[in-house]
Amino acid sequence: MKLAVFDFDSTLMDGETINLLAKAYGTEEEVMKITQAAMNGELDFYHSLVKRVGTLKGMPLALVEEVCNNLTYFYGAKELIKALKNKDYKVVVFSGGFDEGVNAAKKILGYDMHFSNTLHHRNGILTGEVGGEMMFSYSKGRMLRKVQAILCVGEEDTIVVGDGANDISMFPYAKKTVAFCAKEVVKKFANIVVDKQDLTEIIAYI
Repeated sequence: MKLAVFDFDSTLMDGETINLLAKAYGTEEEVMKITQAAMNGELDFYHSLVKRVGTLKGMPLALVEEVCNNLTYFYGAKELIKALKNKDYKVVVFSGGFDEGVNAAKKILGYDMHFSNTLHHRNGILTGEVGGEMMFSYSKGRMLRKVQAILCVGEEDTIVVGDGANDISMFPYAKKTVAFCAKEVVKKFANIVVDKQDLTEIIAYI
């Protein structure tokens, strides 16, 4: 058995779930300001996530689900996942985004499992709070080691794919590390760089 782990937002999915939710709810400008502060190093991943989700307080869960059921995926996502499965890879998604998005995508893209965050809600309305397995900048690396232990898969049989700074924590534990349409800081840590928005480009490396 081998293991392939993907980031979700801006790696499999074309965009950022939190931005799409904020746009639908009318808090996009506020979220963009928080994102910019995070990019400037004023906020870490955890505080940025908490603050951005806080802007969604009062959003109907039905609207969240509507947005998440209409996400757009990068070209080649289905084909790459199918190719990996044909070569005995378990395909897992680690997302700093939310269950509603990755659950919807799993039905379409066909990966095996996912670990993500949960938008808290009460009586069908978001409370503005968030929890889950992917809350911190180091969460993905920690979870990768756990999944490898459960599946008895070593680093030499692991490939990871991501685009953002919070994906870097996975890279020390995989032989093949792919920066897909990634930020420059991520490319420095990867041994495979794909700048074309076509996930089938990765098939050559599996």
